[in-house]
Amino acid sequence: MGWLGSPGHPIRMPPPDRFRYDGYTIDTAESAVVCHYAAGDQAFTERFAFASGGDWADPAVLAAVRILYLLAGVSYYKTSAATVIDLGELATTAQERDFLRTFYVSGLAEFAYRNGLDLGGLRVEGPDADSVAPAAFAPSPGRPLIPFGGGIDSIVTVAALAPNHADAALCVVEPPGNRYAAIEDAAAVTGLPVTRIERTIDPLVRRSAELGFLNGHVPVTAVITAAVLVAAVLERRDAVVLSNEWSASVPTLVTNGLAVNHQWSKGEEFEFSFGEVVRAALGPDISVFSFLRPRTELWVAEQFARLPEYHRTFRSCNRAFHQSPAERLDHWCGRCDKCCFVDLVLAPFMERSELETVFAGDEPLQNPANEERFRTLLGLGAGNKPFECVGDIDECRGALVLAAQRQDRAGNELLTRLRANLGDAAPADPTTLLEPRGTHRIPDRYAPPDLLVRAR
Repeated sequence: MGWLGSPGHPIRMPPPDRFRYDGYTIDTAESAVVCHYAAGDQAFTERFAFASGGDWADPAVLAAVRILYLLAGVSYYKTSAATVIDLGELATTAQERDFLRTFYVSGLAEFAYRNGLDLGGLRVEGPDADSVAPAAFAPSPGRPLIPFGGGIDSIVTVAALAPNHADAALCVVEPPGNRYAAIEDAAAVTGLPVTRIERTIDPLVRRSAELGFLNGHVPVTAVITAAVLVAAVLERRDAVVLSNEWSASVPTLVTNGLAVNHQWSKGEEFEFSFGEVVRAALGPDISVFSFLRPRTELWVAEQFARLPEYHRTFRSCNRAFHQSPAERLDHWCGRCDKCCFVDLVLAPFMERSELETVFAGDEPLQNPANEERFRTLLGLGAGNKPFECVGDIDECRGALVLAAQRQDRAGNELLTRLRANLGDAAPADPTTLLEPRGTHRIPDRYAPPDLLVRAR
């Protein structure tokens, strides 16, 4: 592993050689998991407090906690990007170490790219466990736990599953005492109970510039998934149902033959490998899968357009999730990449007047100042696809073509200009993007009829 340096990222002093896993404890009185890590002389602590009741001595719960401990270290490893991950006294199988190394190298690919690092030489070291027998876990069937973020993806998943699973529940991971209105408003519309997990990140990582830490994007969806797994096992549920689409697996960019994917922990590689680790630890009766894995963003948008009860409450704008409540918006900003993408993908399926209301009169497609952002989403601009949770170029182009065909979009100068710029690059039949594609891990008991023959 090297410290390469890049414009804006000068060569620094070498990092500590090892990033250590220093153990975890379970505070049964507070129903909390407390994880300890260290880089050099700097120690870090992360805490997950669970509202779920349950038996913390249950071997299945302990197996799930162990997985959470393995993944949660990523937020602190990034402070130094050490050459070795030292698992301390935690014995792991070769499968687990291979998974963990891939999780760090691929999940931190954007972090490495932006900081001018090469993580290719990373080693994961620790005592070897020849094998780990799955913990006995017999959950109640048909009781899914659905991580919920208030955007169109998790809303579509809930709308599909809740009518046929009366004991479905949402799961929200949030900072202590700091709920997000963008999540709470949409969650209230579902009418489902909410399992809550309070996640406390060590405050030292917020002082990266002051303390000389490296900083950047981490695969946070993976950590959230692992935390929801613990809650699901505590509640004896049989599934953690994610809401990640097919295009989450498409790299944001490829550089020097290396795929860099902002959404790696929402992609197929993570889902499949994490699912195998869970199966080895807990057996086959609990499933972790994305209900939307074989679906495109366009398909999800079409489904969401049929759910008007959510049209006034959903928000995906990143400004709605600012860490500081004082800087958090209670509306769409109308100018960021997320706002532009959501507007573009919904435009083929929702009335223009409805989307104007959603964006409170600041609809991105009505604002010529957003042209370069749309050009980038469409692969027409000078820059790469943004490091955001947005669809791939084909999905954006398909959405543009379909939106431009709508009568209520006639006369939209920005849309007309973008469609003309797209020219021959437009998909011949964008409706094919509404068909399932790729593979998935949805078990038959949760799969809709059109996917049953495609499961693996």
